Amino acid sequence: MEGSGGVSPVSLSREETNFEYISDAILGLAFAVVAIVAAQRMSWSKGQGGTETNVVTAFYLLILCTSFLRTIWFLIPNSVMVPSYVPVAVMAFDKEHPSWIGAFLSEILKSVGSLFLFSIFILILVYWADILKKYFQPGARRSRPMTTFIHICIFLFGVEMFNAFLFLMRAYSSEAMLLVNSILLSIVSIVCVFEITIFSHKFRTVLQTLGAINQISTESQVKRIVWITVTGNLFFFTRALLETGFAGMLLYYYSKHGTVAETFSHALWDTYMSLKHWSEVAILGLMLYILQSRFTATGGFSGATETSREGYQKVPDTEAAAK
Repeated sequence: MEGSGGVSPVSLSREETNFEYISDAILGLAFAVVAIVAAQRMSWSKGQGGTETNVVTAFYLLILCTSFLRTIWFLIPNSVMVPSYVPVAVMAFDKEHPSWIGAFLSEILKSVGSLFLFSIFILILVYWADILKKYFQPGARRSRPMTTFIHICIFLFGVEMFNAFLFLMRAYSSEAMLLVNSILLSIVSIVCVFEITIFSHKFRTVLQTLGAINQISTESQVKRIVWITVTGNLFFFTRALLETGFAGMLLYYYSKHGTVAETFSHALWDTYMSLKHWSEVAILGLMLYILQSRFTATGGFSGATETSREGYQKVPDTEAAAK
């Protein structure tokens, strides 16, 4: 997406408005609160010890990284990075538009934050898949869940690095960089919706069966899995719609005009940003609540493990991985 009209100058009408400045500041503070809570919870969780708490600590770490990067991105005034609040097309190393550096750094910061956010649910799915394989394919060879998770994350971050590399090589402008990120996140969102739905159904069946066999209650575990399923699917379905719509508009305007310079008005971009990032604040807050309820409901992981030894010892593993 380069073309003759692919690189656009910034007009005064595209600068950040007072409303957008205040809106970004509020979002930045909201993410900062999430980051502080996640840091406190992670510090407390690390002190508990045990394999199960290590998994929960990893979730807190991912939440902390996501919210910290989002806090930086929102609290730095947009004018510091780029003169335009709405997206504009700039090429790397363009002497006439030195703001390409800020546009590049801003997009990298935003993309990495998104990948950390998505990795929270990817980690859940990896552990769910591993546990389900124990019960449905007991003799099958299984890879370590954390190894699988790291491989998936390396692939996703690799796609982002390659996208950045192509931008720096002037293969395309910043508008195409935005498009690639939107398509990637849209695909990951759709995959997560399907995987969460399928694994959740199987997981609840396993828990209910184990509870009936061992005559113990798995109701609390089932409820938390339902919470994760509903909130996760709602978030990823919304995200898939937003990213698909965003990518569709970019492609449509580029096919018609050879540029996307005038695709987004302030009102449209503000709506997109609000829906996208307030949904992130909501899902991070819900994950903190779900993780915390794991401790308040059982009195800690150790208490849950001791109780489970009277019945079926695998139930606490299932519950911990669900978190």
